[in-house]
Amino acid sequence: MIVLVAAATLVVWLFVRAPGGGTAEGDTAQIPSRSVTATSGGDGAQRHTASSEPDDSATDPASGLRWIAESALPPEARDTLALIAAGGPFPYPRNDNQTFQNREGILPRERRGYYREFTVETPGSDDRGPRRIVTGAGGEKYWTADHYDSFSRIREGP
Repeated sequence: MIVLVAAATLVVWLFVRAPGGGTAEGDTAQIPSRSVTATSGGDGAQRHTASSEPDDSATDPASGLRWIAESALPPEARDTLALIAAGGPFPYPRNDNQTFQNREGILPRERRGYYREFTVETPGSDDRGPRRIVTGAGGEKYWTADHYDSFSRIREGP
């Protein structure tokens, strides 16, 4: 059991230290957790079962990116998601709802015009700041807090 706790601690530490695993200054993040229960079967072997709660550290198979729960996004990002759902108006009309070209190649390769980008306000910033939500024509949404250096796939809902 001690080995299991040590391994789980190491995984969380690696997640927080990994590129893209941290947050931009002023952001808040939730460290994903999974409830694990050790049980002993009739043969005396220990078996571990994970809870059915979604694991936000899991990788989206379509994009290969880590999931982030909508509830783990900063409030300004949730506001932007609401504006996207409503069709605007957007705070930066010359920049928002414009084609995102995916020059970095982090998002899945798609035809030109497939992705659209939206500014997420950064408190204290005197310009647009580094935070964006990028949407795909298929309905998928991605979050970046570091101006396209890394992305997470947004898992919408509570």
